[in-house]
Amino acid sequence: MSNQKTAIVLGATGLTGNLLVKRLLTDDSYAFIKLFSRKACGIGSPKIKEFIGDLLHLEHFKDDFSADEVFCCIGTTSAKTKDRATYKAIDFGIPATAARMARENSIPTFLVISSIGANPGSKIFYSRTKGEMEQAVLGEKVPHTYILRPSLIKGKRSESRVGESVGAAVLNLSNLFLVGRLKNYRAIEADCIAAAMINLAKSKPPGGIVDSGKLQELGRDR
Repeated sequence: MSNQKTAIVLGATGLTGNLLVKRLLTDDSYAFIKLFSRKACGIGSPKIKEFIGDLLHLEHFKDDFSADEVFCCIGTTSAKTKDRATYKAIDFGIPATAARMARENSIPTFLVISSIGANPGSKIFYSRTKGEMEQAVLGEKVPHTYILRPSLIKGKRSESRVGESVGAAVLNLSNLFLVGRLKNYRAIEADCIAAAMINLAKSKPPGGIVDSGKLQELGRDR
């Protein structure tokens, strides 16, 4: 197939990133998928090339950081990363560095998963960090930049997150009542986010913030 693309995926070992890679593998639009991770993702394919290393020093991969699109699915939790400096280095530092490298290497499309409630002025550390990350990414002015703000993400994780499991159960019951603007607060499947990311990368609508309700629509035909 002519005009096939190369995609970069950051965070392929996580829930959404792993589902995204599986979707990209079955999509004939993509010839190669470059994975930048701290460990192997466990998916074997001739389309995949893995770059294993410390993503806190992503700039070390600059010569290999070339593609048509970057999908950034990086994220941690306060339970896994209790030190705030390390947390910010992951949730802010990696996406911001990736966006800068995309600009420097003339990659025209950059997509990153943020979170509902992201706000650089928030008193909540998690929301503030996400908001600051969004500002940094948008500041790089990659031509087609999409900031995804999903609500609570559902899916089968390798590790147990009790709080999220309880929250997802509650939201599942209330989803039917979350209509109109409140649909942004509906729990969303990780695979729906993965499908929406590919949809955005292909259709390239005007860039900016993509709320959870819009992600539900974009990923519906998965």
